[in-house]
Amino acid sequence: REKLYERINLRVDIMIKQGLIEEVKNIVKKYNSFPTAMQGLGYKEVVEFLKNEITEDKMIEKIKRESRRYAKRQLTWFKRDKNIKWFDICKLNSEELIKNVFEYIDEAKDD
Repeated sequence: REKLYERINLRVDIMIKQGLIEEVKNIVKKYNSFPTAMQGLGYKEVVEFLKNEITEDKMIEKIKRESRRYAKRQLTWFKRDKNIKWFDICKLNSEELIKNVFEYIDEAKDD
């Protein structure tokens, strides 16, 4: 989970650097009302920032926190499904991962 959270935090930083704030500004400018799709992770926090309701640092931390919470809910949901095979990509090189995936597929065919 620690590695996942690190990746989420990095992803949010990259989204900000690649223009998330500008993207939201343009969408807000284009539409009179705020589309439902814009209520998703990241967008609603940027809108709060653009309305001067929160600082940029607070916006970034909120996006990271809400993204981590969402990932945690996803993990909880998917762990219930016994048909899902989990692979630890941090511990396998590409060749080992591919080998494991094909072995799993072959085993699933036999079932």
